[in-house]
Amino acid sequence: MSVSDNTPIIIGVGEASERIDAPDYAALSPVALAAKAAEAAIADAGGSGVAGLIDVIAAIRQFEVSGPNAQAPFGASNNFPRSVAQRIGTQPARAIWEVVGGQGPQHLVNEFAHAIAAGEMDVALMVGSEAISTVRHLTGKGETRDWKEDIAGQIEDRGYGVDGLLTRDLAGHGARTPIQVYALFENARRAREGKDRASYALDMGRLFAPFTQVAHGNPHAMSQQVFSAEELATVTGPNRLTSDPFPRRMVARDQANQGAAVLMTSVGRARAMGVPEGRWIYLWGGADVKERTPMERQDLSRSPASVAAAKRAMDVAGVGLADIAVFDLYSCFPIAVFNICDGLALAPDDPRGLTVTGGLPFFGGAGNNYSMHAIAEMVRRLRAKPGAVGLVGANGGFLSKYSVGIYASQARPFAAFDSAPLQAEVNGWPAPALDPNYTGDAAVETYTIDYSGPTPRGVVIARSPTGARVIAMTPPDQPAAAEEMITRDPLGRGVCFAAADDGRLVVKGFAG
Repeated sequence: MSVSDNTPIIIGVGEASERIDAPDYAALSPVALAAKAAEAAIADAGGSGVAGLIDVIAAIRQFEVSGPNAQAPFGASNNFPRSVAQRIGTQPARAIWEVVGGQGPQHLVNEFAHAIAAGEMDVALMVGSEAISTVRHLTGKGETRDWKEDIAGQIEDRGYGVDGLLTRDLAGHGARTPIQVYALFENARRAREGKDRASYALDMGRLFAPFTQVAHGNPHAMSQQVFSAEELATVTGPNRLTSDPFPRRMVARDQANQGAAVLMTSVGRARAMGVPEGRWIYLWGGADVKERTPMERQDLSRSPASVAAAKRAMDVAGVGLADIAVFDLYSCFPIAVFNICDGLALAPDDPRGLTVTGGLPFFGGAGNNYSMHAIAEMVRRLRAKPGAVGLVGANGGFLSKYSVGIYASQARPFAAFDSAPLQAEVNGWPAPALDPNYTGDAAVETYTIDYSGPTPRGVVIARSPTGARVIAMTPPDQPAAAEEMITRDPLGRGVCFAAADDGRLVVKGFAG
């Protein structure tokens, strides 16, 4: 099919990684890893003079610079995208630092596709990296590095973008981190499924066991060990409980040293640069949407906004679920994958597979940049399977932001898409009543038990007799409440909340 010269395409992808136990381990900085990935993407395009034609470079933030109070132990670049640009020998007119969230890579692809189609952008490089494993490794040995860079030049800093993701009611009652909040979602789904702890743990294991097989064959995976469903589900010393119901191997692996890059341009520019058509991958459709804060969602076991984004992207592309040959569903925790499977009626054991990388717990949770790796591998898969269609689902926050891309090697005119109507629909969904000061009897909706501290600590979300949602924590000075949650499954039980001296709600006891 003939398409116009302004049709946006991906022409190059690249990855870089290193393990601390590898013979060639060089303790590369985030900038160095990102630059290495960018060089690989430029080489992958196969054209001439590509680097010198890049007019936009956009970077994904590392975890260590993803918040106002975050700290980079070895220092960081004040202008990360231009630090990378400097290393690869290019001087783009525009540099962007994207907002925080795992949706970032796919969101940038969706945004830049429209800009290229409109003639507002010529050649765009997206790049990101993490060196968390190296930081921890060197710090543990008492070593340090100087990764601070002061780079002059324009920078479009889009900010952190974390406002409204997590509310005071959750954070104040002990659900501050992704692992704690996602555990609340996961146990809410277990309640909906009507399963006990052991059977649901095996469900999570069955979901992720095939991911380990994919990671085993991925040269950039941080863990290439294959696990059975039972090995993933069984709590052992190396596979300790983190926050109920997650053993360590069920959660994103943040100790990663990985970089990835994606290079986009138009069909006309690709021809002028001599990029072979066999390298071109088209974006057939996409969508970007934001979910409400967790406590304002009707059902904590679902994120319907994410599902709606996937459906909208397929609608734009003119394809259905049966037409998708290759998937990569963001997999920071099982619930992120289950949510899409449930909403699309996609079997967790679908023979097409649900990841192209091996997923965040095994390939590596490269901070906000994981989906850049997913897009890179998706491009390779689709080049090798002419006519196949792939779907990348990228998640940020607490099932808070979701961006979707539908990709194919087959030429097709670009169909512009606007997610604003979908966002308006999501914003109009009814929210449950909240009663942050409720005390008395309530029905447990979901819970988690956090094992990260010196003693286990419980968080409980419940519904009052009027249906209002309430959150409380087990009293820090009364470990018996958390122990009861460990001994007897809280799901399906009644709970009594009381007010503590500091104004927070605490679990007084359980019934039933």
